[in-house]
Amino acid sequence: MTTERSAALEPSAVAHDFDQIRRNIERVFEGDDETVTLALVALLAEGHLLIEDVPGVGKTLLARAIARSISCSVRRIQFTPDLLPSDITGVTVYSQHHDDFEFKPGAVFANLVLGDEINRAGPKTQSALLEAMQERTVTVDGVTYELAVPFMVVATQNPVELEGTYPLPEAQRDRFLMQVSIGYPSVTEELAVLTGHSRGDRMADLQAVTDARSVASMITACTSVHAAPAVLHYIIDLVHATREHDDIMLGASPRASVGLLRAARALSATEGRDFVTADDIKRLTVPVLAHRMILSPEAQLHDRTAAAILGELLQSVPIPAS
Repeated sequence: MTTERSAALEPSAVAHDFDQIRRNIERVFEGDDETVTLALVALLAEGHLLIEDVPGVGKTLLARAIARSISCSVRRIQFTPDLLPSDITGVTVYSQHHDDFEFKPGAVFANLVLGDEINRAGPKTQSALLEAMQERTVTVDGVTYELAVPFMVVATQNPVELEGTYPLPEAQRDRFLMQVSIGYPSVTEELAVLTGHSRGDRMADLQAVTDARSVASMITACTSVHAAPAVLHYIIDLVHATREHDDIMLGASPRASVGLLRAARALSATEGRDFVTADDIKRLTVPVLAHRMILSPEAQLHDRTAAAILGELLQSVPIPAS
């Protein structure tokens, strides 16, 4: 498992490698190109991705395609009501052979962790991921263990209204850099799914196009992308606007501000640029901020959505002069 960071790449090299990974995923994933782009931007921003949609639209397929495209350690967790926190983080057990206690790592010890249907497990089990997702460490019996670089959780969940689901706590949702939805495919995309299905499992033939060390180099390059003071003020103005809006009971957190900046830097690098623009911020505002907000009861009564409110804020919040 890779734990060290490699030397940074130039933005143009990041864009080249990013395009290779994206095109590899699109060999098996018939869906919105923007969803694939956002998923990979989350990876390069050292964030985590929550994919929420109805069953059967390709949530797990997308997560598996990302994992297959990168030669790194991958663990899959099937979240069920009987899953225990120790199954995720690990447990200390007594070894008669060594006459001592040994730590048995859980499923979170991997470069890429696929959490399938995360809201099928109870809140206590969901919360087992909190430390790992934020500090990138796991503490068991008072001992702290560092996780890999890169480390990303890609979790899928069904809409909360479906039977047998548990809503993710606000603190857990805030740990996810982005939330995306895949949606139903178009007629052309669904026809491609059926055509590809008749040729067998295309996922079995999907090969890795990069490795964990290369991804770590891409991540390092993204952190050096320049963000001008005007861009930083624009992020702050947008986030503060969510906290002051009458239809929003709980606005975006400071963690959301940091996440939006990290995502914008990663997006810029994937396009071969070494600077962030206001358009980058606009493009990422909904996937980064919407899932972190709690609407007021009145807004929910009138079927307002966080995405719609953010769309209005993007129209009303001015871009500071450079």
